[in-house]
Amino acid sequence: MTTVLITDDQPLQRFGFRMLLESQDDMTVLGEASNGSEAIRMTAELHPDVVLMDIRMPGLDGIEATRRIAATGDRTRVLILTTFDLDEYAYAGLRAGASGFLVKDARPEELLSGIRSVASGDAVVAPSLTRRLLDAYARHLPTGDGTADVSPDDARLSALTEREREILTVIGKGWTNTEIATRLHLAESTVKTHVGRILAKTGSRDRIQAVILAYDTKLVEPS
Repeated sequence: MTTVLITDDQPLQRFGFRMLLESQDDMTVLGEASNGSEAIRMTAELHPDVVLMDIRMPGLDGIEATRRIAATGDRTRVLILTTFDLDEYAYAGLRAGASGFLVKDARPEELLSGIRSVASGDAVVAPSLTRRLLDAYARHLPTGDGTADVSPDDARLSALTEREREILTVIGKGWTNTEIATRLHLAESTVKTHVGRILAKTGSRDRIQAVILAYDTKLVEPS
């Protein structure tokens, strides 16, 4: 059973999400929050698998709420919901620790699939779309944490083998596991093993965070 906390300042939006989620045999809604502060408090109390997080809310917004939830190190993962497919805040949300994002007009099956993917530890955003998002905003948004001038000698990369660093680089370029396996002449199971080790060694929560790391450390530059 996947447990979900819905965070949105619009009551009708929350109602719609709840109706959809509770129609599924494998999902249950633990609660609803109308702003970021409530989301933080309720996450700490309820420990949901996934928080559906709106961005624009009164008081504490979804970006800061995501950052604080992710910083606790709890198992809860955040799925950002944006109004537009290239919302200027989506990149900031991913940097804050979200495991992905979807647009609010996504089809119901896309939202349900996204929640299940995030709950299982995967990233919702496809690698190629992540690349386009980062390319669009990496030049324009400040990092806010002093990582803009990080070099490939960053300590987060020090534990990686040469092969792992190579794979992290192409993950940042938007390659899927199948593409990595084909182009680097590896078995896909081997690629999955490498990806798992990269996430563990760099402390990345998921593939999206690994892509951001590749940008932060200048392994990949915006095109």
